[in-house]
Amino acid sequence: MKNKKIALIITTLFLALQMSYGQKHQRLDHEKIKTLKVAFYTEQLDLSSKEAQLFWPLYNEYEKKNLALHRREHREIRKQMKNPDLTEKEAANLLQEYLTIEEKEEELDKAFYLKIKNVISARKTILLISAEENFKKRLIRQYQKKHGGR
Repeated sequence: MKNKKIALIITTLFLALQMSYGQKHQRLDHEKIKTLKVAFYTEQLDLSSKEAQLFWPLYNEYEKKNLALHRREHREIRKQMKNPDLTEKEAANLLQEYLTIEEKEEELDKAFYLKIKNVISARKTILLISAEENFKKRLIRQYQKKHGGR
């Protein structure tokens, strides 16, 4: 659940960045972050060439699916959550949608980690989980530093 909150913060951060910069700048920031992530994970996991060739397509697919779930949550659910006039029935339905997305995220994570441990080993999968946390923390710190501690 802690991973989900951090992922939500990162997603919110990315959305804020996207809204504050032009389209061209968005692509550059996203590409820069992606490049930094690839380098950071590769170093942290000490991936061999063979492991990297197998790992990155699986990771990119996982990341794409995960981002789609987050976008759906933001577009469909977060907007509705701000409605102060929700009826109890609407709130119950919205809560169920939210929980369904959370379950899908957990299932996606579980399936990915079980699959990837066969590619890079269980030990490196644990290192990946740690690297993901550390990368997110570094990204947040850099953002805060760049924007004066906000």
